Amino acid sequence: MTDSFPAALTGPTSKERKYDRQLRLWAATGQQALEDSRVLLVNSDGPLGYNNKGVSGVAGVETLKNLVLPGIGGFTIVDPATVTESDLGVNFFLEEESLGKSRAEETCRLLREINPDVQGYFYSKNITDLLQDPDFLPRHKLVIVSGPTKRSSLAPLCHVAKELGIPVLYIHSVGFFSSFSVQLPAEFPIVETHPDPESTQDLRLLNPWPELVAAAAKLSDLNSLDDHQHGHVPYILLLLRFLEQWKQSHDGNAPGNYKEKTEFREFVRSQARTSNPEGGEENFDEAAAAVLKTISPFSLRSSIREIFDMDECKQLSPTSQDFWIIASAIKTFYESHSVLPLPGSLPDMKAQSADYISLQNIYKAKARQDVEEVTATVRQLESQLGRQTPAILDREIEVFCRNAAHIKVVRGRSIPQVSIDSDMATWKTIRNQLSMPDSLMPAFIACQILDSVVDEIQSSGQEESLSVDDSGLWNSHTQRILALLNVANGDGIGEDAKQQITDAIQELRRAEGGELHNISSLTGGLVAQEALKVLTRQYVPLDNTCVFDGARSRSEMYRL
Repeated sequence: MTDSFPAALTGPTSKERKYDRQLRLWAATGQQALEDSRVLLVNSDGPLGYNNKGVSGVAGVETLKNLVLPGIGGFTIVDPATVTESDLGVNFFLEEESLGKSRAEETCRLLREINPDVQGYFYSKNITDLLQDPDFLPRHKLVIVSGPTKRSSLAPLCHVAKELGIPVLYIHSVGFFSSFSVQLPAEFPIVETHPDPESTQDLRLLNPWPELVAAAAKLSDLNSLDDHQHGHVPYILLLLRFLEQWKQSHDGNAPGNYKEKTEFREFVRSQARTSNPEGGEENFDEAAAAVLKTISPFSLRSSIREIFDMDECKQLSPTSQDFWIIASAIKTFYESHSVLPLPGSLPDMKAQSADYISLQNIYKAKARQDVEEVTATVRQLESQLGRQTPAILDREIEVFCRNAAHIKVVRGRSIPQVSIDSDMATWKTIRNQLSMPDSLMPAFIACQILDSVVDEIQSSGQEESLSVDDSGLWNSHTQRILALLNVANGDGIGEDAKQQITDAIQELRRAEGGELHNISSLTGGLVAQEALKVLTRQYVPLDNTCVFDGARSRSEMYRL
């Protein structure tokens, strides 16, 4: 019987109720992208890590928890370790009965319990063995790696993921420090960047189209309106009318500089009725407040111009991504009209409902007209390219047009490593950060040294002999990194920077490579946030490294 009722009366579905809050953040398209995704978690690459202990991977599990709850399609856990006593102390997704069992299987079982809609899989194998199957990694949309990890495991994993265009997140959580880095594909375009709502308003007051001009022309005699009508004229129409009056006394020119805009603003204010018995005219206040940010000629953002100038946009091929074909069509629109497609949205304003709806319809109609023109160009490009794939969806073109002024392309970078192969830009960033007294860069460098220590321990098979005193190993890798930093910094790094690195290393050694659940849980939330951006292709992801100091509750982001 429910099918006989209109959709508005049947209420939200159980799925919409379950995911209500997140649907408000990334809408149905983002939720669908999430449900179409499968995430790979590499929780360790061997049974032993630092000081004869397994890498707990709590930060990775906490990240996965924060992806399972909003409903990713599925996940895979790769972890050859078995559950130990230390695992039970920090990992909430293990039980006492899990002791001695496969950590991958037990974690997978308990994660699946929190959202039955999500499929979970596990492998109690090493990731390097699984990579021998060329079909394994392509099943996933994102890879999350819990460090420290052997270079011999991390490097091939990142390399294959990069070739396949699969993003990678690499996490460290040791003691009170944590860090994570994002490796994105070479070009990572984002359409729905969700900018500040105020920055998305495009009212076209200096180049209105005929329907908008006609709506403003109806206000030829404001003095004939009664007080209620006068106090409810939409401020957009007020500004359009007063602009015409201004032009008549300024050789047909709109206010062009700050001085003229200030004068125009005062002119707008002077037109309000001070004796309105309804308690002032808020619409005139809105008009005056909007002058400086709306009475400006359209200008293309430098980031959008850079996208238009990219080879991917100018040199299309049958294999070009949908993003670049639509971007090329938007570029053609801009070259023809000197503006981008109109978003069609209006800000709130003091107005009678009928007047506001009428004005809103004018903007929406113009936005639809612009979308239709861009769509026609897209179809023409598809035909010229002889594309064999299904046509680009109309909705994708519409969303692109609505967000055209704020699209972004992130140029992905590899997981950063402090090594002799690091580029000059990385060394410059490290040098600049080490010169700052409160920088968290020493914590990042300490994690890099921990990676080297673990790599040598696991590669040599000497875990037992190094579990009591590994000072020599730490010292040798610390000196190697400091030598690289000295060479890269020309005059060498200062004593203060060396001491900060030493202090950060002491924290990692004090923790013996172990995790604190509260730090890992918080880190898991931060990493999951970036994972959601990547999976939904909404909002702008981290580029490319974040370091967190739990003792001081501070975080910093670096592009390395």
